[in-house]
Amino acid sequence: MSGESRPGDHRHSRGHSGPRTLADLQAAAAAVLPRIAEGAAQREADRTMPYAQVAEFAAAGLGTWRVPASHGGPDGGLVELFRFLIDLAEADPNVAQGLRSHLAFVENLRRSPDPTARTRWFPPILGGALVGAASGEIGAPQGVMRTRLRRDGDRWRVTGDKFYTTGTLFAELISVTALDEADEFVSFVVPADRAGVERLDDWDGIGQRLTASGSTLFRDVEVFADEFLPSHKSTGKRPKVSPFFQLYLAAVQVGIARNAVADAVEYARRKARPIKHAGVASSLEDPYVRESVGDMAARAYGAEAAVLRAAEAVAAAEADPAAADPGEEDRLRAASLEVSQAHYVATEATLAVAERLFDVGGASTAQRSHNLDRHWRNARTIANHNPRAHKAAVVGGWLLAGEEPPITGFF
Repeated sequence: MSGESRPGDHRHSRGHSGPRTLADLQAAAAAVLPRIAEGAAQREADRTMPYAQVAEFAAAGLGTWRVPASHGGPDGGLVELFRFLIDLAEADPNVAQGLRSHLAFVENLRRSPDPTARTRWFPPILGGALVGAASGEIGAPQGVMRTRLRRDGDRWRVTGDKFYTTGTLFAELISVTALDEADEFVSFVVPADRAGVERLDDWDGIGQRLTASGSTLFRDVEVFADEFLPSHKSTGKRPKVSPFFQLYLAAVQVGIARNAVADAVEYARRKARPIKHAGVASSLEDPYVRESVGDMAARAYGAEAAVLRAAEAVAAAEADPAAADPGEEDRLRAASLEVSQAHYVATEATLAVAERLFDVGGASTAQRSHNLDRHWRNARTIANHNPRAHKAAVVGGWLLAGEEPPITGFF
């Protein structure tokens, strides 16, 4: 970015030196995750946004996980990142999903063939800035975008309303998609505090209530030449980061499942009473309670294994962005298919785990004071993002007829 002063464009840095190795990242995660987990259920019940927890995540440098070593980052691996994301989602699935836009933005930069974009945006990320997303819209037919960008001298101005803007309330920067005067898709990044940007906490879903996924409004917001991202035009090829985006949702599901298992164990140990005809003195001795908890644990275990195996396929699909790689398309297809299967398994498993949690106790498990329904509500909400039936059908189409997975960005 040039050094010019821009109205409403404050520079943000959280002032940390940042992790430089995988060991640094893991040490930072070990310190931060317990504090994110503390009070997460109560925040969800009270609808208290996790601003402090997200700020601590960023200040610890955990948003730099995939910044390459060549740009001063820790260059963490994808499998290790997805292990961490599962842990983060177990601590608080709202925080995990709220950071999806940021970590996917970093992944996009890492895989971009444009070195200018990496040079431009990795430094603020290393400085602790988080990136939110403003692409989706509602109120128009599918695929129709109303947000418009127009030229204004040596700069541009954008006007439009975005929804599902996950993470924007937590972010210093916002990645925006709009249509230019030639009706072409363009993407750019603007500071969240620039004049004309308004972020609203108006997401009222039954689950994932604290993900900052509501509206972001743009009213004649200035956009400068150095803020544009590489061309958004369709290349007819599979998007390189689509499997990452989809596996991220599956990782959040696994975290929810593990948290539900932990709650089931805690409830059975401390609060559950055996039903009269069970013939046991404690719920811990009830074979049906034991089977319920064991079933939940097995489903969560299998879902986690599926996600981590798919993460290996996503890692294998990564290529040098500056070099021609004739095998990249095949590896991306393979990653899409593996991720689709992991996504299906994780969603099915987590919905089942969240429902079975109520089998470890009696009617009292449904009391709002326990907030045990949050696991199902959160899992159900994430499941609605990209319906798992399509994932299974695409895998079946490939196996049965050799049909290519769609290149829409959802596989």
